[in-house]
Amino acid sequence: MVQSKPLKLKEFRNVLLGKTFRNSFLPFGVLLMAKCCILSVAIADPAVALPLSVGDRFRVLIPEGELFNGVYEVNVDGNIQIPYLDPLPVKGLELHEVKRLIYYTLIDRKLFQPQFLQVNVTILQWSAVQVNVSGATFQAGRVSINNRSAEERNLQQNQSSGDNPPERYLTTALRAAGGVTPRANVKSIRIIRKGLEQIVDLSGVFTGEEVQDVALIAGDRIIVPELPEQQNMLVRPSQITPPGIRVFLSNLTIPAPSNATSSIKSDGASFPYGARFSQAVISANCLGGTATTNSSRHAVLVRTDRQTGETKTFDRSVEDLIRNSTDDKNNPFLMPEDGVGCYDSTVTDVRDAVRAITDIFFTPFNLIFRGK
Repeated sequence: MVQSKPLKLKEFRNVLLGKTFRNSFLPFGVLLMAKCCILSVAIADPAVALPLSVGDRFRVLIPEGELFNGVYEVNVDGNIQIPYLDPLPVKGLELHEVKRLIYYTLIDRKLFQPQFLQVNVTILQWSAVQVNVSGATFQAGRVSINNRSAEERNLQQNQSSGDNPPERYLTTALRAAGGVTPRANVKSIRIIRKGLEQIVDLSGVFTGEEVQDVALIAGDRIIVPELPEQQNMLVRPSQITPPGIRVFLSNLTIPAPSNATSSIKSDGASFPYGARFSQAVISANCLGGTATTNSSRHAVLVRTDRQTGETKTFDRSVEDLIRNSTDDKNNPFLMPEDGVGCYDSTVTDVRDAVRAITDIFFTPFNLIFRGK
C-alpha cells in the first residue's frame, strides 16, 4: 500500500497558482478539495470577488481551536500572524482561499487531524486602499478609496461578521482621480496587479449595458488609454466622470462695472458636467440688454492644458455663439477650471472712447470756468 502524506504548505500555494503535483500521493478527500480550490480560482468572477488587502480584518473560528481563534488584520507586508504558525501570505486571496490556506497549514504542522478540523473565516471590515491611476483622467495620481469615518469603523466592531465596501471598486478609483476625460478609451481600461494585467470594458456605464466592476487591492495600477478624438458620449455625469465642474467667470461689461454686480462669485461658478461655452456666457450675464448696443459683444473661453501648461483661447461673438452654434468647435464643452470672460460691444467701445476724448478736451475749460 502506498503511504499518503499530508499536503505541504508550498504544495498548497502551487495549487492556488494552478501548478501540478509531482511525486506526491494525497488522500482522495484532500486532493478533491485542492481540485475544488483550483476550480474556484479559475472561475472566480472579477466583478464579484473581493481579494484581501492590507488592513482588511477578518475573524477565524475553529471548533476546539481556541488558541487560533480571533480577529486578524492583514499586515503591511500582506501576511497575517496566527499563533504558533509562520506568517501566512493572504494579500490578494479571497476568503475561501484563506480558509483553505489555514486548513492545510494546520494539517501540515500536525496540529489537527484532517477529519476533525473545521475552519470558518468571515470578513469583519474591508479597509481603505491606495491605488495608482494614470492616463486619460482629470487628476491622475495616487488615490485612496473606501475611506470611512471613525464612527463607522467603531460601529462595525460590534458586528459578528459582514461588511459591504461599495467604494472599493474600479469605478470609484476613476471617480477619485477626477473622472475620465472625453478622450478616454473606456473599453480598454487596464488593471495591473503583481505583474498581471486585466482589460476591463466600462462602456456600459454610458450605454446601460452590464458592467463588470472590478474589486481593487492596495497597490493596483490603473491605466486609462487615450483616444485621438473626443467622444461626446463621455461628457456627462456618470459613475466615472465628474458630476459637476467649476468654471471661473468674469463680466465687466457696461452696465456691469463689477463681477459682484453680475452675481459672479470670486471662487467660480458650478456647472453640470456636459455644459457648453454658451451656457457659461448666459450664466455670466453676458447676453441680453439693448440689442443695438449689446448684440456685438464677444466672449473668450480660456483653457490651460494640465500636462503642458499651454493656454488656449476661444474667442466667439456672443450673438453667433447663441444663434449659430453647430458643432463642438463653435460651442465647445466646458472643462474643469476653464475661464470665461465677456467684452463690450463695438458701439459701447466707440461711445466710451469718444467720452474719454471729450473728457480730456473739456476738462481744462471746466477747471478755468470753475475757478472764475
